Amino acid sequence: MDLKEKRIVVTGGAGFLGSFVVEKLQNLEGIRKENLFVPRSKDYDLRKREDIKRMFRDFPANVVIHLAAKVGGIGFNQENPATLFYDNLIMGIELMEEARLQKVEKFVAVGTICAYPKFTPIPFKEEDIWNGYPEETNAPYGLAKKMILVQAQAYRKQYVFNVIYL
Repeated sequence: MDLKEKRIVVTGGAGFLGSFVVEKLQNLEGIRKENLFVPRSKDYDLRKREDIKRMFRDFPANVVIHLAAKVGGIGFNQENPATLFYDNLIMGIELMEEARLQKVEKFVAVGTICAYPKFTPIPFKEEDIWNGYPEETNAPYGLAKKMILVQAQAYRKQYVFNVIYL
């Protein structure tokens, strides 16, 4: 896909991974700064469909790169498993569904190493992702992200939605 003249939303674009992705996009030839949008959580709560709809009204996108995630360290994971599961799952579900309804041309969802089974051979291979349960402290987060993979596969099949899960 030629990204020139495409309007690109990068959720999580101010975060660790997202800031690098945004920088790379800004350095691509033909990508105009005004065609890149990084929604901030203080302005758009991506767990809420109305905020997502408003985001698409404010910035009608052709491409969505979904990097936003609720994350924390081991202690946070142990104390907040339900929050991690719900927030990450609902963000992905609502964002992908609204992107489909808005006829976004390409949706890129980014997964996590935490979705892989606890005892995965190294180097990790894509075909190993379903071969066991994730490490317990990361499981709620990892499984939420893995369900976005399932959503992507279902949306490609039923809706012919141009979505990829990395």
